[in-house]
Amino acid sequence: MTETPREPAPGQGPGGDPDRHLPVQYPTPPTFEAAPQAQPGPYGMQPGAFPPPVGGQYQQQPPQQPLIALPAGPVLVTIGDISVEQQRIVTPAGVLPTHGTNWSAMDMSRTEEKIPGWAIVLAIIFALACLLGLLFLLCKERRTTGFVQVTVQNGNRTHNTHVGVSSPQQVADVLARVNFARSLCV
Repeated sequence: MTETPREPAPGQGPGGDPDRHLPVQYPTPPTFEAAPQAQPGPYGMQPGAFPPPVGGQYQQQPPQQPLIALPAGPVLVTIGDISVEQQRIVTPAGVLPTHGTNWSAMDMSRTEEKIPGWAIVLAIIFALACLLGLLFLLCKERRTTGFVQVTVQNGNRTHNTHVGVSSPQQVADVLARVNFARSLCV
């Protein structure tokens, strides 16, 4: 035999507890008293009290100089996606003035040297002819991979670009372009 659910009596919650769903009542609300004012110390400050930082809770940055329209001119040098003119530097991040701009370049390339496969095959074939085939093992193949990272910075604006290189001459060319751009920014 099954029991049918009964409704709770008036004033009682579902579990039969009369005070279960009533709000909590405290006897008296807590009272707070103002802290006594400390007297200034010998140096004019209250002990343990520090003045608020200058500029409020967070330090404010000095106002930025308004960006003025710089005259466009012919492009003197291009480094990756950076174009340098006489008065300005054009990057995907925006236009920077040449005056006061800092440049940095970091060579992130590497050059590997190995014996090519054709030299190994010819060394094996001609090894029987008086060991002359071993001269083919002196052949070396150099391969450069990587990039040169170029950073241009003016104030709080910065732009990085990676210029891919495949030879030491290209690395020297990118570094020479950065040095030329530095000479324009003096």
